[in-house]
Amino acid sequence: MKRKRVEDLMSTAVVAVKESTPVGIAMVEMDVAGIRHLPVIDDNQRVVGILSNRDVMQAIAAAEATPKDEKRQALVGEIMSRKLRLARPRMPAHEAARLMLEHKIGALPVVDGSGRLVAVLTETDFLLIAERALRESWAQGRGEGRDAEM
Repeated sequence: MKRKRVEDLMSTAVVAVKESTPVGIAMVEMDVAGIRHLPVIDDNQRVVGILSNRDVMQAIAAAEATPKDEKRQALVGEIMSRKLRLARPRMPAHEAARLMLEHKIGALPVVDGSGRLVAVLTETDFLLIAERALRESWAQGRGEGRDAEM
């Protein structure tokens, strides 16, 4: 297998939101796109945070526990994670995987030299590579025993 870089795996069809986006809108964006992480960007397309589906669920739970007369729509900037780990397109993919494993995160925003969002790299991107490699390995090993049928 050739040496993989982040740019070989990353998803460039990126959905992002601003800090001023209501959490409800961000939740709809996630649902429609079928994603679990949303990069949060400023007006210059620079990444300022990341919002996970877990952040959204916690905000919803907190809102449900709030008395009705005190309820208001939370904004993404109030609940997003500002502790960012970022990747660059030319970064070796194994380094990005190590970052994700070490910090127990499911997505890395990928930025250019100016810090502008260009893509997102997710655990799913790595699982696709692993599945392909395992499938190829399995196909090459056909006939080496009866393990597949057990």
